[in-house]
Amino acid sequence: MRLKLLIITLLLCHSLFAQELVKFKVQIQKDRIDAPVAVSLDGLNYNTDKGNLVLYEINKAGEMQIASQLEPGHSARLWFILKGESKKGSERKFVLKREEKAALAETIVSLKKDSKDLSLLVNEKPVLNYRFATTYPPDGVDPLYKRSGFIHPLWSPGGKILTRIQAPDHYHHYGIWGPWTKTHIDDRAVDFWNLKSGEGTVKFAGFLSEAEGAVYSGFKALQQHIDFGGLGEDQIAMNEILDVRAWNLGEGVWMVDYTTSLNSPLKNGIMLDAYRYGGGIGWRATEKWHKDNCTVLTSDNKTRVDADGSYARWCMVEGESEVKEGRSGILFLSHPSNRMHPEPMRVWPLDANNGRGDMYFEFVPIRHDDWKLEPKQNYTLKYRMIIFDGKLDAETAEKYWNSFAANPVIEFENK
Repeated sequence: MRLKLLIITLLLCHSLFAQELVKFKVQIQKDRIDAPVAVSLDGLNYNTDKGNLVLYEINKAGEMQIASQLEPGHSARLWFILKGESKKGSERKFVLKREEKAALAETIVSLKKDSKDLSLLVNEKPVLNYRFATTYPPDGVDPLYKRSGFIHPLWSPGGKILTRIQAPDHYHHYGIWGPWTKTHIDDRAVDFWNLKSGEGTVKFAGFLSEAEGAVYSGFKALQQHIDFGGLGEDQIAMNEILDVRAWNLGEGVWMVDYTTSLNSPLKNGIMLDAYRYGGGIGWRATEKWHKDNCTVLTSDNKTRVDADGSYARWCMVEGESEVKEGRSGILFLSHPSNRMHPEPMRVWPLDANNGRGDMYFEFVPIRHDDWKLEPKQNYTLKYRMIIFDGKLDAETAEKYWNSFAANPVIEFENK
């Protein structure tokens, strides 16, 4: 009798701390690789102190625990990564449980902050620095070139810096950033890019959130686009929330999301004028790259010769690097929800900078058409960067884009 009671007690305890919440299938419509996936937790009693959310992938060998991370909010989501390749027409099965034991592993992507930079690292290897402190130009250069709120350095997995700031030919270039060049506030032109014009700038205004976890780590920062030329004091022309997130794929490749949301507090909003530069995501590449040692390939098979001004789902820029593989690069992905997607690009021609052919790339959603931002409305642009060493072919680039473009179909069994 005592043995029977003990067994019942153990079963009851197990049911309390190993409660199955939902089973689901992820159906793959297009080939994917290392794909972050979000599962809605709406309708589930996930927000409780009793146990932890633990995710398992179900395969022939049984249930294998995998890393997952809760993103609370208006509609809570559970994130995990479909590791490796997922073939079109296949499906992968999962079960989410509430258990006493903790979810997998300690955080691998970590955040560190000092007086100037917030850094993202994987196993202490640096991925990127976000510079929130004001950075001044070199001595003797006009202080109007000062700037905060940009990414530099961005490293390859092998530790080579792929960004550049304050190049003598363009002191207003700042690693990876996205200011707007030609704009109009009512009938007055304002340039937030060419800082020496003294018309405007962009500055870091504060961190809104920071997140660490087993699947991703990142931050949200408020950046203010400041208009110097209005009547009275300087005014905020646009508030920007920059959301940067590094996914935990291990040490072989970095995956970084760069999402920018704009909102104008101005009475009549702001016009972003059509121009070959402006907004989106811009990148001044390492000074080591030039026309003879780096290449461009787009989703429409354009190269550096003909990519400028064309449209693309993705663009890959790679070049000579002092890593064992000999090459490093960045694959830039534009999300289908972006304005003008497939998105226009600015790619410096082969004879840029007096024939040297330095590398500059940008997705430019206003390349061919004006964009009016109405007052107190949110506008969002989403990008992903795949940072790699070695070679990345077009087929693999397409799989990464498929992974970014849409969440796969998820079929719940008992939600």
